[in-house]
Amino acid sequence: MRIRCFTRCTTIISLGLWACLSVGIGYALPAQSTEAAPMPWREASTPAEQALDAAAFRGPDAALSSQFTDVQSAVVVLQGRVVYQFYRDGDAQALRDMQSATKSALSALLGTAIAQGRIANVDQRVVDLMPEWAPLNSDPRAATITLRHLLTLTAGFSLDSRPRTTAGTAAPLPVREAWARPLAADPGQAFGYDNSVTPLLVAMLEKATGMPLAAYARQQLVGPLGFAEPRYQGSIAHLRTLDMAKLGQLYLQRGQWDGKPLVPGAFAAASVQVQTAGGPPVGLPYGYLWWVVPGKAPRPTFFASGFGGQFIWVHPPLDLVVATTSTVSVESGQRGQALQWIRNHLFAAAQRRVASGN
Repeated sequence: MRIRCFTRCTTIISLGLWACLSVGIGYALPAQSTEAAPMPWREASTPAEQALDAAAFRGPDAALSSQFTDVQSAVVVLQGRVVYQFYRDGDAQALRDMQSATKSALSALLGTAIAQGRIANVDQRVVDLMPEWAPLNSDPRAATITLRHLLTLTAGFSLDSRPRTTAGTAAPLPVREAWARPLAADPGQAFGYDNSVTPLLVAMLEKATGMPLAAYARQQLVGPLGFAEPRYQGSIAHLRTLDMAKLGQLYLQRGQWDGKPLVPGAFAAASVQVQTAGGPPVGLPYGYLWWVVPGKAPRPTFFASGFGGQFIWVHPPLDLVVATTSTVSVESGQRGQALQWIRNHLFAAAQRRVASGN
């Protein structure tokens, strides 16, 4: 059973596809689409809005139903309101496997810990917070690694000895093993998509806050944003697709929710600006655990990405957030159906919906 509703009341990505997506979005906007303050999250929709939503997204819905069968769920938020939802299994409440899109949610929690003074700043040395790790790595460069290096995946750890079938898919190592790895580059000099950064950051966050990750997340994000309680599996979080979209909306709103700063504005802004040139597996620039699509708009398009086609995709010029989950497999990632759907079907429908007004 599938649910399709027009709302009531990590990944292997083709660089060519991303280039097409960037161009298609960067130059296809209506002339009046200059960025203003994003509209805040709104739960209710009027009957008139629902009718216009249904008309605008009929085509993308048909495409998901019959063509892009790797995609298991999708939520579209336009100008602060959920305008389209799709669940191939019919379960809007199911917790979905985010894969490496979890990294972007972790970034939000680290920004909150900085704002609370639990972590000094992004340039704090890791060994100052975790002195018990210092003896694990004899390379003097390891002592210079900062939180910024971990957030931007530029710590410099060697990845060569780790088994992988495709860039970015290696399983994370246990914390002590992750920190003990040899360094292949000076910290800050080279981007390397390193899944073992996630358990390192979780350990730092738990040490700084004195709380398990789940408890701190519940206090800082899950409760205030109205998430269903997540499920955690190692370094991976499982969220409802709606809650993935709320996380994207939070960053679209520069860390604000209901007029309150859940993530510091400066940290949220820096997270989705280019901090490093990035590299595989996506081949685009990187912020603080968010990928960034270069463009001409005042605020760039940015996204969280998980293996197989899990995305939180945010396009500020159109006030648009799209969350998708897909079958978790190498084949699903290679087909890239979620991205194709966004570029070839969803984006134009969102433009038309904005043009139709209320």
